[in-house]
Amino acid sequence: MTYPPFDPELATFLELVGDRIPPSVTPDDIPAFRAGGQATRLSDADLRRDGRIEFTERSIPGPEGSPEVSVLICRRSRGGGLGAGAPAVYHTHGGGMIMGDNRTGLGQILDWVEQLGVVVVSVEYRLAPEHPYPAGVEDCYAGLCWTAAHAGDLGIDPARLVVAGTSAGGGLAAALALMARDRGGPALIGQILMCPMLDDRAVTPSSTELHGIGVWDRVSNRTGWAALLGDAAGAPGVPAYAAPARADDLSGLPPAFIDVGSVETFRDEDLDYAARLWRAGGQAELHVWPGGFHGFDAFAPDAVLSKAARAARLDWLGRLLAG
Repeated sequence: MTYPPFDPELATFLELVGDRIPPSVTPDDIPAFRAGGQATRLSDADLRRDGRIEFTERSIPGPEGSPEVSVLICRRSRGGGLGAGAPAVYHTHGGGMIMGDNRTGLGQILDWVEQLGVVVVSVEYRLAPEHPYPAGVEDCYAGLCWTAAHAGDLGIDPARLVVAGTSAGGGLAAALALMARDRGGPALIGQILMCPMLDDRAVTPSSTELHGIGVWDRVSNRTGWAALLGDAAGAPGVPAYAAPARADDLSGLPPAFIDVGSVETFRDEDLDYAARLWRAGGQAELHVWPGGFHGFDAFAPDAVLSKAARAARLDWLGRLLAG
């Protein structure tokens, strides 16, 4: 198999970190994968950013008959120029469906809080394999509905609500857009899908070309989908709320920002999703970052390519909110 070359700066990073970021995650590796995520979890001080941001964590009702869901609410600190009716970003974290919490991946999302004045509501959903589909996505949807219903209490404008997520969280954000459309749920003005995990079938070239290299290779992808779907992974009949690439109809969805690295498992399914949004009459902005591996901007935030990716997302969100 062949694949594009890594960006030179990112290739150097991968060489330096070695096995600290393993390209392959097997089912036996899930406990260690989770422990590694906890080791990089944002502290309270990280969230506060020297007092520029304030946050609260709340337990809210989960899906009917299920446990409560924890949401982390982040906003500019008092006196930071943020009044009532702020735009909101509802964030679903990444982690391959098998790890993470409501602080995972919040680093760049807090930039949006500071620079655009958005209020972020980040949800903590149940993880697979202990809680297979539909537990996680239903937790996320319950949190989204709660956010819209409590917009006044949260100081947000329910007419300016965006969903956003990275990797598995990007897939969940796409699923939420489908669910909100189909169930008559909260009206969304946009969806930010960062290297989203969309397709359980592993039928694209990029879903098979990486093995033992980069980040989240084909072995890891099988691990994540099998944890979520069990033996149904890759089989006919998987619901679109589990794997949004399975959706037959992508019409009537909010504008999307989709980006992905050129050297990662999700490249082709993400390109196809953007193309299908266009063919359905939708709006999508697509970026393919040359030489980027999965999650490159989170792992190597100071790389030139990482800064460009973060700037493009911030710019798109700013234009969306201004419009």
